[in-house]
Amino acid sequence: MSDSYNQEAVQEILAIAMTRPSQNDNFSRAQLLEIAEELGISHEDCSLAEQEWERRCKQQTAYQAFDDYRYTKLQQSTAKYLINNTFLLGLDLITDQAITWSLYIIFSWGLVLALNVWRTYQIKGANYEKAFQQWKMKQQVNQSIKSLLDKGLRRLQAME
Repeated sequence: MSDSYNQEAVQEILAIAMTRPSQNDNFSRAQLLEIAEELGISHEDCSLAEQEWERRCKQQTAYQAFDDYRYTKLQQSTAKYLINNTFLLGLDLITDQAITWSLYIIFSWGLVLALNVWRTYQIKGANYEKAFQQWKMKQQVNQSIKSLLDKGLRRLQAME
């Protein structure tokens, strides 16, 4: 073992040590600050890093909720596609005794569904970020409206 380590080696060793199973996997904030102090990190820098970590966790949770929303919408679209086109295909077979006009609808709608699948599974880039920001704004507006309605209902109940 060496008597001195560079910063990268120290980070790697500590990362490995932190991931090893121990008796207690949870650390208190006081323990976090104590470890930071031992590493020469000020309380202010540690607090700022903690705030950044919390912001990243919230952002990651929002992205996951957005992705879940997109996957759910895709599943609904796929189910509608299958149900409607099965009906149209059956109707085409019953009326014409052959598959004729329904193929145009099935292929056209299938193209739209394929583009939707492509957009849903594309989770990087400007289009994804734009869709995420629109979804986030819609969520915030819905939350604001819900909050206002709740306040209004509470006032009405208080007046009764």
